[in-house]
Amino acid sequence: MTRILLIEDDAGTADEILLELTAAGHAACHAASLAAGAARVAAEDFDLLILDRQLPDGEGLDLLSHLRGQGRRTPALVLSALGSLDDRVRGLRAGGDDYLPKPFALVELIARVEALLRRPNDTRETRLIVGPLDLDLLAGEATRAGRPLELLPRELKLLDYMVRRPGRIITRSMLLQDVWGYSFEPNTNVVDVHMGRLRRKVDGEGEAPLIRNVRGQGYVFDLR
Repeated sequence: MTRILLIEDDAGTADEILLELTAAGHAACHAASLAAGAARVAAEDFDLLILDRQLPDGEGLDLLSHLRGQGRRTPALVLSALGSLDDRVRGLRAGGDDYLPKPFALVELIARVEALLRRPNDTRETRLIVGPLDLDLLAGEATRAGRPLELLPRELKLLDYMVRRPGRIITRSMLLQDVWGYSFEPNTNVVDVHMGRLRRKVDGEGEAPLIRNVRGQGYVFDLR
């Protein structure tokens, strides 16, 4: 089941959209402000974002631009009463994958959601530039501030997984399931061994550490 986050301050509009998304078989949740939406995105993984532009605490496109700057490529459908050509172009240039002016028919919104979810991710996420890191997943190469990182395939996959979740604690269980494909947690230190090698390659001498070990919890990719 796909997970969708709706960031919309109008309660009536939000309720109608959530009902339609649920009826269409999606797991949908709601945030009523920019701050609440940003907190949900930082803490959870979603398959799609639907966000209004004019929120009580800011511009929805600012959050979208911030996420794109972090390397987050979650598809986003922008909703707004600002429907001029310039407004639509601005929304797409800020990182929106689609733009739907208000008022709209719910059947059209669902059709646009389904179209976005059908798009293959690999055509949008084969190159990641996050802070000093540049990952070319098709070529299997990575650099930090121009310095080549001699990464093994598993290490590149680990780094790819980390940079897509900046600021979040990534547990060993998450890595075993999503990177190694284990449905159970084996009695092994394979994650710590690989992460140790990855950290030594990514965080060179004199460079600000990008990968931190959170004692007893896991690891964090942090650009601060």
